[in-house]
Amino acid sequence: MRVTGECSLKQANWKVAISALTFLTTLSMAGCASGGSPGTGTASTGGADNSSSGRVTIEFALGKSSENAAYASKELLDEFEKKTNIHVNIQMLPSEQISTIMQTKLAVGEVPDLILYNLVSAERELNLGKNFEPLGGEPWASRLINKDVLSSNGKLYAFHLNQDAGQQGMVYNEDIFKELGLSVPKNYEELLEVCEKIKAKGITPIFMPFKDAWATNIWTAAALADYAKKNDPKLWEDLTTNKRKWTDIPAFETVTQQQLDLFKKGYTNKDVLSDSYDMAVGKFLKKEVAMMAMGDWLINDAVQKDPNIHLGLFAIPSAEGADMGISPLGGQLFVPKKAKHLAETKKFLEYLASPEVGQKIVTANKYISNFKDIQTPELPPYKQAIVDNYIKTNKTTLTMDAYLPVDISELWKGYQDMYAGGKTPKDVYAAWDKKFGQLMKDKKMPGF
Repeated sequence: MRVTGECSLKQANWKVAISALTFLTTLSMAGCASGGSPGTGTASTGGADNSSSGRVTIEFALGKSSENAAYASKELLDEFEKKTNIHVNIQMLPSEQISTIMQTKLAVGEVPDLILYNLVSAERELNLGKNFEPLGGEPWASRLINKDVLSSNGKLYAFHLNQDAGQQGMVYNEDIFKELGLSVPKNYEELLEVCEKIKAKGITPIFMPFKDAWATNIWTAAALADYAKKNDPKLWEDLTTNKRKWTDIPAFETVTQQQLDLFKKGYTNKDVLSDSYDMAVGKFLKKEVAMMAMGDWLINDAVQKDPNIHLGLFAIPSAEGADMGISPLGGQLFVPKKAKHLAETKKFLEYLASPEVGQKIVTANKYISNFKDIQTPELPPYKQAIVDNYIKTNKTTLTMDAYLPVDISELWKGYQDMYAGGKTPKDVYAAWDKKFGQLMKDKKMPGF
């Protein structure tokens, strides 16, 4: 889950961004979110420091698409409060505005004590080195197995119990496929055939939650990464050094048109720009939809709600025998330098990293542990299948997001415009070419 936004706010948007600070409701990333938790639900909102009781409240900001994140479990936070008298208050931010809100909070110094975000997005959008605490000196840091997935420029900035990057492809209901005698499609033509058979049974073949702009990018980010790996290995280098333009590569339009055609052919929900990611788990649980371009974090969220659901993940079938997309690791915790309760927030991270608590979280969420003294549990069937079919066979590729050093949310908005009928894929990339060039120039990237 990975949700991104403008790295610098324009004067005209400043008042809008400030007003958004009061609209604290929900987040992905680019997906980018960790899965469920040992308990259910999230901690209650509200609450302030209570000087008479000595209780301190730390503010924990995350978004709607991360509401089931392990670290936001009500059970977990209540237990922490009992042990420490430190209350954790959840600030739920709107998914489509989280980057803008966080940039504004950081700019005016009104920051939460803790943020759930994505490392790559934080580097691009939130000025990680300037605004966040290095955590390499914390007591738990020496117990990490893989510091690289939590580090930037050689410094440890993030906390996560999981070292597993999110896999991105088509989440699908295995039971629906079995009942209808369907096989996993290996190319785009087979996907269309599968969609037609599912639609004939009165089930929506593919759910598109494109009210959340970042969700429009799951298909393209994975499919284009597969294309580049196999057909154009210098693609990302050429784009980021201004040797080629986005409009110079026909594959961008082709892959984007594929996803748009699924909508135009009636194989998706009708209200793609009104439906959001937080509806997805319910749709799958009710067997209202059969597939969705998303990460395996969605499967984890669904299993937390119903352990009997059987969901799987296959690579985006944009081309024959596609590789599985691997997204930059998401769902990490970051501590702003200007956090009002820095000591208490770090105490919360120590609590999460303790062998007892950490093991409960890792076991409940089927994480691949990133701590030497916390054991990885037996993986669930869907994750083991990903390991066997894609990871062990070297059929994975880092998604497009990992190669681009600037915020790409304007591209996602362009995708949304397509589904509103306002742009073609060609129009989207023509506009994005100009925006990308400006963003790279603003960042003083070589060649721009």
